Amino acid sequence: MELWFSELHTPNVKLSIKVDRQLYSGQSEFQRIDIFESKEFGRFLTLDGYMMLTEKDEFIYHEMITHVPMAVNQNIRNVLVIGAGDGGVIRELTCYENIENIDLVEIDEMVIDVCKQYLPQTACCFYDPRVNIYIEDGVKYIRSCENQYDLIIVDSTDPFGPGEGLFTKEFYGSCFKALRADGIMVNQHESPFYEDDVQAMQRAHKRIVECFPISRVYQAHIPTYPSGHWLFGFASKKYHPVADLKEAVWKQNGIKTKYYNPKLHVGAFYLPTYVEELLKSVE
Repeated sequence: MELWFSELHTPNVKLSIKVDRQLYSGQSEFQRIDIFESKEFGRFLTLDGYMMLTEKDEFIYHEMITHVPMAVNQNIRNVLVIGAGDGGVIRELTCYENIENIDLVEIDEMVIDVCKQYLPQTACCFYDPRVNIYIEDGVKYIRSCENQYDLIIVDSTDPFGPGEGLFTKEFYGSCFKALRADGIMVNQHESPFYEDDVQAMQRAHKRIVECFPISRVYQAHIPTYPSGHWLFGFASKKYHPVADLKEAVWKQNGIKTKYYNPKLHVGAFYLPTYVEELLKSVE
């Protein structure tokens, strides 16, 4: 009998991946966690039945949410990562020698434990001495932070369940307060394609624009995410993501990437007309 994992992207569209075997299934305090293995995408993680990452395309997401801000401000020393229990963002950040401290705030410790065991490709750098792990709600954690971080990366799940609070105006306001004078916040910004995703994307964008003087959206192609067309948000107190790109300085780091490069960095901020219109309608 064939085993398939299917995720509904809309009531009329679903993504299905043929599964060789299920490696893990468990219920944490917050959500159901599953690890599957497939020929096409390798191992993949789902939370409450929603795709979080696959071994085959996770590098796209993790490189784009991490290297874009790092290529804009080379003076980033202190980083806060909210979510990201799979470890992919941590892996990318630890490539930078100039980073002195990485605080990871993840609400669900079981996600970290499961990924360490079954997804070593992403969960390979939790033991870096610069990484401090806090098992708590990111919304509550950041309320007590002020003028503390150079970069905040919000690697959240979708805006419901455990990740719902990470899409509110209160949360983005707390991020603004927690950043230093030249601080940057980057977040996953949902998809602009299907209607439900569009509404979530517009709500997030409107709230971020209200909190930050500089707010831009950029894109990437991630095959296993709904529609394959995914957005990220770049918000800053000082830096423009394209005008302040330090291409030559970033290249001196010698970081090997599979998706990100400085030319793509610039191009990612040139959005399709329909996406620009969706964003402008809520600004």
